[in-house]
Amino acid sequence: MSSHKIAVIGGDGIGTEVVEAGVKVLEALAALEPDLAFDFERFDWGSDYYRRTGRMMAEDGLEKIRHADAIYFGSVGDPDLPDDITLWGLRLAICQGFDQYANVRPTRLLPGLTGPLRPELGREIDWVIVRENSEGEYAGVGGRAHRGLPIEVGMDVAVFTRAGIERIARFACDLASSRPRKLLTVVTKSNAQRHGMVLWDEVVREVIRDYPHLTVDWMLVDAMTQRMVNKPGSIDTVLATNLHADILSDLAAALGGSLGIGSTANIDPSRARPSMFEPIHGSAFDIMGKGIANPLGSFWTACLMLEHLGEKAAAGRLMAAIETVTARGEHLSPDLGGSANTAEVTDAVIAALRGDNA
Repeated sequence: MSSHKIAVIGGDGIGTEVVEAGVKVLEALAALEPDLAFDFERFDWGSDYYRRTGRMMAEDGLEKIRHADAIYFGSVGDPDLPDDITLWGLRLAICQGFDQYANVRPTRLLPGLTGPLRPELGREIDWVIVRENSEGEYAGVGGRAHRGLPIEVGMDVAVFTRAGIERIARFACDLASSRPRKLLTVVTKSNAQRHGMVLWDEVVREVIRDYPHLTVDWMLVDAMTQRMVNKPGSIDTVLATNLHADILSDLAAALGGSLGIGSTANIDPSRARPSMFEPIHGSAFDIMGKGIANPLGSFWTACLMLEHLGEKAAAGRLMAAIETVTARGEHLSPDLGGSANTAEVTDAVIAALRGDNA
């Protein structure tokens, strides 16, 4: 039996709270699975680390976690620090440093939960959003000049490369091919962004020629928001740019009941470097330390991590336990309309793993 080496980075706000809950659940799962084991190594990087050292992570941080099998990440962001320092200094430093170019965000309305859509529409939600995670609108190219003067200027340049588009399009087509409906929706805005997004359209069309078994349709990003609300059953796998998918996946999580249940995999498909797994809800400083953060997003994220590690059966067992808890409705956090705290939700999922009735 080999032990999966997991780098644990709680980060900021509620990130540490929900990731530690996730570690507790994974340890309980490993105790029930004879061939499953973990070696967790924690790193205290984040905004508090920045206050002590002037850096969000150790100078040789990537080297410290390079040989992990996966990275389990909480959140980043601090109301007292500029977002460009916190995000670029930690999360994006890892994503871009390890070329985790495929961001995967699944959404389903879990049993027992009620989202904002009518029940018959909510039940149709079963999506995976594939987000280009290395370039596009978040490439980091640009700058500022004439600071503090009337002519001050700030520019962010969206960068689209043929290689970057082709590889994420192929990843999305492969993922769509693995799902029963074999349906892919490509999101664009080439009617207004006439250079980078036109290249996006052209390269994606070239790639999908290699996947004749897929049904492919195209949507402008603004129209896509309406389709997600009005016709959720018409959507399965979605491919979108860094910015567009970032926005659409938050909408997806909200339609699924709460940002607190959203999960993310930041994947290096080559597996040359570790991939990183995180809930999508952010640092949520307004509830930090209150013990009421919803850990289900971190648990679903752990399922994605297990799948990536080749532990499909264990991932299925954990997902079934999550669904058992949501279906019972007795241990839901405040964002889902319940009154359970983080520890109570965690204990309920562990009980469900064990087959207890509690």
